[in-house]
Amino acid sequence: MGNNGHKRTFYPTRIDIPADKRAQIIDLLNQTLAVTLDLKTQVKQAHWNVKGLDFYQLHKLFDEIAGDVEEYIDMVAERVTALGGLALGTARTAAAQSFLPEYPFDILEGKDHIQALADRLALYAKHLRKHIDQTNKLDDADTADLYTEISRAIDKWLWFLEAHLQTSATTKPEKSVVSVQ
Repeated sequence: MGNNGHKRTFYPTRIDIPADKRAQIIDLLNQTLAVTLDLKTQVKQAHWNVKGLDFYQLHKLFDEIAGDVEEYIDMVAERVTALGGLALGTARTAAAQSFLPEYPFDILEGKDHIQALADRLALYAKHLRKHIDQTNKLDDADTADLYTEISRAIDKWLWFLEAHLQTSATTKPEKSVVSVQ
């Protein structure tokens, strides 16, 4: 990941992960930091602009999601610095480094915002799961655990959003194998 022309900065730490692995982990975390910052601004965009019959509940839901995402930003940035790195967390860095598609500015209806946010949360969740595997391979269980914690929370928020979009089951439930006595 680029860092705006600044040389890689390492600060002393007693964490026993070799410097070469820490450098890779810090790069992964800074990528996540950029995407997480972008995600937060997109959720706030929906929060500010949602309209329609479900305005109030969606306005509050989107604000709750944004609040949680704000916490993830801090958690990720603090892990970068704990590993001796420099957290790259400006809006410009986020815009340049995020893989999320731009949020559509031409939507107002709650359902459209839900769909747009669900799409972005799904992409973000996939990113987190990939980084769980990568940080495990780099022998950093703590960062993998951080990614797991955020992943679980994002999956919950994705479930909340998708529940608004689901109107029927796509498959019929299997018959119960429990016998009645």
